[in-house]
Amino acid sequence: MAQVPNITLNDGKTIPQLGFGVWEIPNSSVAKTVVTAIEAGYRSIDTAQGYGNEEGVGQGIVDSGLPRDELFITSKLRTKDQGYDATLKSFMGSLDRLGLDYLDLFLIHWPVPKHDRYSDTWKAFVQLQRDGRIRSIGVSNFLQDHLERIIGDSGVVPAVNQIELHPEFQQRDVRAFHSQHNIAIECYSPLGRGQVLGNDIIGRIAARHGTTPAQVIIRWHVQQGLIAIPKSVRPERIKANIDVFGFALDDDDMAAIAKLDRPDGKMVGDPATNNSLW
Repeated sequence: MAQVPNITLNDGKTIPQLGFGVWEIPNSSVAKTVVTAIEAGYRSIDTAQGYGNEEGVGQGIVDSGLPRDELFITSKLRTKDQGYDATLKSFMGSLDRLGLDYLDLFLIHWPVPKHDRYSDTWKAFVQLQRDGRIRSIGVSNFLQDHLERIIGDSGVVPAVNQIELHPEFQQRDVRAFHSQHNIAIECYSPLGRGQVLGNDIIGRIAARHGTTPAQVIIRWHVQQGLIAIPKSVRPERIKANIDVFGFALDDDDMAAIAKLDRPDGKMVGDPATNNSLW
């Protein structure tokens, strides 16, 4: 079983550097998938209210038989529930569906700036952390101006910003700000929704190391100190994706992957303009 290293967050808590995402896995089948992931060695499970599968994730946690304190569970606030009071109520719904009495990490899923509720929402997150209901608090899809706003309004820096990041969308321009404020970057769609797996350069690197293309990409994240949450429903891929600690990419590999970054590589919506309440 793979031994996944931990990343220390700016609040002193730790998070496994490699976690398991459950986006688009139906509630009816996610419990079995979560058990498979936990048996493969994952200890960090990432869900969201908007995924509609928190209840199934909670059942998978129970079915795994692993003690709660050995797991790191993340969920995210859906955008229609933003606002101070609404956030407090919505968070309790997540705990109920997951069958937990606390979360290790809770994130604001999108800033939805047009509706201008994310700062009050962040203040509710700060209160929930102070109340002991959440160990660490963070955001997702936040741009620098969104981060600066909530830090300035609350005095509390997010522990994590979960953003789209993969070899074709490397987000190097935002990393200095995150490093300056010690905000950990957690990467969703680390495999580029599967589209990067067929890249010839990735394929050649994988062949040279005797690994899969997915293992090369996940290893690329790990070697940069990034947190990654790959997702799969196939047991063999779930197991392979965490087996990335027995090899290392060399400088030539890293340089070759650096060249894959593309201005049009983004695959998910723009946080500056995504104002959908869902």
